[in-house]
Amino acid sequence: MSTIHVDVVSAEESIFSGEATFVALPGEAGELGIYPRHTPLITRIRPGSVRIQTADGGEEFVFVAGGILEVQPDCVTVLSDTAVRGKDLDEEKANEAKVAAEEAVKNAKSDVDLARAQSELAIMAAQLSALRKFRGKK
Repeated sequence: MSTIHVDVVSAEESIFSGEATFVALPGEAGELGIYPRHTPLITRIRPGSVRIQTADGGEEFVFVAGGILEVQPDCVTVLSDTAVRGKDLDEEKANEAKVAAEEAVKNAKSDVDLARAQSELAIMAAQLSALRKFRGKK
């Protein structure tokens, strides 16, 4: 069976590094599916879940708050400021952060504040959606 090496890296640490048979993640223009020997590609990714089918038949799940994807025929690299393993996601904290972001949107005093709050709200909504998908698969 053919595999591809996958690295998912946050600003602070390597979240996943290993061999996979398939990777799916939210590209800027829609969902991307990557198999070994994929055509080279560099694109931005949206907040959401990176799903990795490992070479041993298992599945890894990582939430990313956006970032950059580089695909080479034998390697996939996901670079994100924020990346969290699915098992480490905290629904209570994510809900609290979403409520705080909603409040920040309501109270924004400038266009910059509004844009920042809307971005944070979108990330928290994506994280909660990813968390529900992850919990549903367990």
